[in-house]
Amino acid sequence: MAATSNLVLDDYEKTFRNVIDNELTSTAETRRAVDPSTGQPLAEVPVSTQADVDRAVAAAQAAFVGWRERSTDDRAGYLLQFADAIEANQAGLGPLLGKETGKPLQGQAIELFHLGSLIRQMVPLRLEEERKVVRRYLPLGVGVGIVAWNFPMGLAVVKLAAALLVGNTFILKPSPYSPYTALKLGEIGARIFPPGVFQVLSGGEDLGPMFTSHPGVAKISFTGSVATGKKVMAACGAHLKRVTLELGGNDAAIICPDVDLATTVPKIAFLSYVNSGQICLAVKRVYVHESIYDAFLAAFVEAVKTFKVGPATDAEAALGPVQNSMQYGKLQALYGEVAQQGLKVAYKADLPPALDGKGGFYLPSTVVDNPPEDSRLVAEEQFGPIVPLLKWSDEEDVIRRANATLMGLGGSVWSADTARAERMTRQLEAGTVWVNSHFEITPNVAFGGFKESGVGVEQGLDGLKGGAITNFSLRSNNAANIMRLSQEDVGVCSEP
Repeated sequence: MAATSNLVLDDYEKTFRNVIDNELTSTAETRRAVDPSTGQPLAEVPVSTQADVDRAVAAAQAAFVGWRERSTDDRAGYLLQFADAIEANQAGLGPLLGKETGKPLQGQAIELFHLGSLIRQMVPLRLEEERKVVRRYLPLGVGVGIVAWNFPMGLAVVKLAAALLVGNTFILKPSPYSPYTALKLGEIGARIFPPGVFQVLSGGEDLGPMFTSHPGVAKISFTGSVATGKKVMAACGAHLKRVTLELGGNDAAIICPDVDLATTVPKIAFLSYVNSGQICLAVKRVYVHESIYDAFLAAFVEAVKTFKVGPATDAEAALGPVQNSMQYGKLQALYGEVAQQGLKVAYKADLPPALDGKGGFYLPSTVVDNPPEDSRLVAEEQFGPIVPLLKWSDEEDVIRRANATLMGLGGSVWSADTARAERMTRQLEAGTVWVNSHFEITPNVAFGGFKESGVGVEQGLDGLKGGAITNFSLRSNNAANIMRLSQEDVGVCSEP
């Protein structure tokens, strides 16, 4: 392992290269992502080719032979040193994260703060073996993580920590919109892990298919849109490649009439607008009981008014710009539909003159009052700083409306009557449900989605199992006993 003094990078401004077999490599072609706060191009990053993918997969396959033979404790030691190194590099990673995502200083701090704990809470997990029929969890081989642009480091760390802890090697493909911090994580990792164990390749939209079709890749873990997730799954299916998909969400929060507005409203407002709404598990639909609707709406608007909008350098800003021009265009169309359809806007912020029309992808925080259930704002995931509040009166009806979506990532019920809230959450068609909370996830608890929100889970023991293949060993002295084992014991040890 590398000495602690060698863990801090000295260049966070100009040079961004792929990490292949612990070597920093350039490519003949480069591209530039855009700073969403200003609309200006950022530094050049590699555009990887099929030859780069082949080199990285070959290096990962070679490294896998030795990495899988290490003990889990040994692999955990590398991951803990990696967590230390990330924290030692926070001074450089923070501003870089702000430039590529537009997150203000508060948003930068949130993502950076959680990176170390994501690893440290995961490494104590162990895939234990059962003894009566011995069940072993064997690493698959080369894993590839394809991550979205909203949390370029957080999503990467979740995938790489699980893959490496189990004994796989791992290649990270960041989003073309936010490749910079991921490439720097690769540089840090190259100073810690053995060659080929953790690699990072930057590229364009054609880079993902190079991995999904590669015969040397055993597992793809993808976080992104439903539409792209379907393409990933189809490509992996052609090669019977294992896949985990963490896709979009249109999470509903159901507010019962007995909540305390003073404590509940600020939480719901924050959980709806955090990271400018660009979180798959953010609250996207707020169903409020009609008896408290007007009071809740008024308090909600007042809470949203306190969310200052600003660039990545603004220490007081709670919300930054939308991360990229593609998402900005989609949201502009959605905002336009709200106006065209004459939906009632309860609040629409005025962008500060210093930001309005200055080239950044800024949009006003907006609250829409009780739009129709079939409007795009309700039926689809908006993924931006615009949130609908909707009235409900009948419990059965609001559950039906909350479930009337092709997505099912998360959901919550808020009530002083926890028994009632728990009864209602059990009826929500979502992978994770909360009572009087939302978006609380930890590395030692798995999360995943129903319906089109995903396939498989990440984090926790079940997430680790997704990176392993189950091997059963039957030991017996005679054929009769083998038959007994297969009937009585194997049947209760089904593959997870």
